[in-house]
Amino acid sequence: MSGQNMHSGELKRGLKNRHIQLIALGGAIGTGLFLGSAGVMKSAGPSMILGYAICGFIAFMIMRQLGEMIVEEPVAGSFSHFAHKYWGGFAGFMSGWNCWVLYILVGMSELTAVGKYIHYWWPEIPTWVTAAGFFLLINFINLMNVKVFGEAEFWFAIIKVVAIVGMIGLGAYLLTSGSGGPDASVTNLWAHGGFFPHGVSGLVMALAFIMFSFGGLEMLGFTAAEADKPKTVIPKAINQVIYRILIFYIGALVVLLSLTPWDNLVASIDASGGSYGSSPFVQVFSLLGSDVAAHLLNFVVLTAALSVYNSGTYCNARMLLGMAEQGDAPAALAKVDKRGVPVRSILVSAAVTLIAVLLNYFIPQNALELLMSLVVATLVINWAMISYSHLKFRQHLNRTGQKPLFKALWYPYGNYICLAFVVLILGIMLQIPGIQISVYAIPVWVVVMFLFYLIKPKRDAQANGAASTVAK
Repeated sequence: MSGQNMHSGELKRGLKNRHIQLIALGGAIGTGLFLGSAGVMKSAGPSMILGYAICGFIAFMIMRQLGEMIVEEPVAGSFSHFAHKYWGGFAGFMSGWNCWVLYILVGMSELTAVGKYIHYWWPEIPTWVTAAGFFLLINFINLMNVKVFGEAEFWFAIIKVVAIVGMIGLGAYLLTSGSGGPDASVTNLWAHGGFFPHGVSGLVMALAFIMFSFGGLEMLGFTAAEADKPKTVIPKAINQVIYRILIFYIGALVVLLSLTPWDNLVASIDASGGSYGSSPFVQVFSLLGSDVAAHLLNFVVLTAALSVYNSGTYCNARMLLGMAEQGDAPAALAKVDKRGVPVRSILVSAAVTLIAVLLNYFIPQNALELLMSLVVATLVINWAMISYSHLKFRQHLNRTGQKPLFKALWYPYGNYICLAFVVLILGIMLQIPGIQISVYAIPVWVVVMFLFYLIKPKRDAQANGAASTVAK
């Protein structure tokens, strides 16, 4: 390939099995669990455990649907590619740009959360200063080659895994040994107003914010073009997701809510600055008088937020690259340097993410909740388009007599369940003051995207959307 043309380089298959496994895990464990669970707890109480299990299973089914497609066609910008190829031009255009906006918003949310974690140690530092500092660090990492990104994400995720396992172990010890104090007991799961203290409706209303927690699982789809042996590694990573959800979400929340009464924990969080003022995981150890554990856990949740932003930055660059190749984004963004880094796509994404710094400067108290609601709105579009694209993909395979190597769960009924769940989430969001606007914005967003699609330059897709950048 000539160094004089638009593609002076190509994506490198530099992500090994251990990188893929930890990227899949790292994208799912971040602000949604460590910080967002505070607001969920206030609404649902201990029944939040059931809520995380429900949303986690829906996310797993969508992961399997996506996995079936990317094992057959491991390309960059996978969401957009499949929608474009099996559904239609506008579907691909909409899917790609929606997903890009989704991870821009996720990045903004994580940068905002980082400022709140830093406040635990240094409350005098403005959140916008923290956001700006870590913004520069993460983009610097992504401008290196993909192996540097993979190693950074591997160690970010290792910290999270070790810490959550350690927290579960410490919590279990405090519960069984009696060292957790008189209030530490599994009876806390039902003794303070019952498992559903605000009724089933309290849990249902919390599902929209619980869904935010699983908004990073589909990041795995972006690694396909740079994964070593994707047809082996991707299915293995996806199948292990369900076990990780059970351990790192359900297990952690059971321990957390057993160590102290949930209503005491909510009161402590509110005293720290509102529902999203601090992490309940940090607060519970502060209440137990374990300052060392609280400080250590705050460091962990800080690295968790950075991990998700790191993964989001990586994914956004690959999405822009894939869209540029199929003609849905400016052709200049298809450029990959000789190290295999899509520098222009990274810089464009970074420029938009800078809005997070401004939000934290002008509305530091409300920035996170606003961003979380916008993330959920784009996430439901994303999940719906993945699930429906998979329906169209499987119909194509059936017509051509092909058998997928890695099958999704319960096709086609699993797809219908996922699509119905998305509709349920939208209905819930319409009932919640403050985030209704994000639902009303969805049809406006679709119309805006359609207008851009009509006026965009008509360029032929280069090698059906990925061939020129997939390393041979």
